[in-house]
Amino acid sequence: MSKQIKISIIIPCFNDGKYIKEAIASINNQTYKELEIIIIDDASTDVQTKQVLSELKQENLTVIYMEQNAGPAVARNRGIELAKGKYILPLDADDKIAPTYLEKAKEVLDSRSEVGIVYCEAEFFGEETGKWDLLPYSFPEILVTNMVFATAMYRKSDWESIGGYNKNMLQGNEDYDFWLSLIEHNTG
Repeated sequence: MSKQIKISIIIPCFNDGKYIKEAIASINNQTYKELEIIIIDDASTDVQTKQVLSELKQENLTVIYMEQNAGPAVARNRGIELAKGKYILPLDADDKIAPTYLEKAKEVLDSRSEVGIVYCEAEFFGEETGKWDLLPYSFPEILVTNMVFATAMYRKSDWESIGGYNKNMLQGNEDYDFWLSLIEHNTG
């Protein structure tokens, strides 16, 4: 009997082949295991990314290939459309998550229906290291500046209710736009 998928991790990937295995390893090291990984190749052009993605073989992992580069908002939406999980966690291809992140974020969403977004502290790794000084969440200050990074968990039903990420956000900030739409939907 197969396990029920509770969390879908959505990874847009554009020419990030040199990082994607580390992102996947951080998912495989999670204490929570009822998950799926959906990677959306946003029409990568570099050989390394194409090769790495073609070699990925894992039972709970699917790679979707886009015909044209459309940006992270469209790639995320495409992955979420296919997601089987109750909860969605977007993860950039060059990011990693701590081993208990899924378990702890799911517990919050399971126990607190009034919470729409769960995120955590973050730190840099690689060329730059140390804590990422995010402002603590505050309303109405979030209307002025983003304080929630892209790797935050939320309910798929909320994504459906607001129509997903804004496909017109091509130069970044699609996550911030999504958080504002989600806040408006849940407080509306």
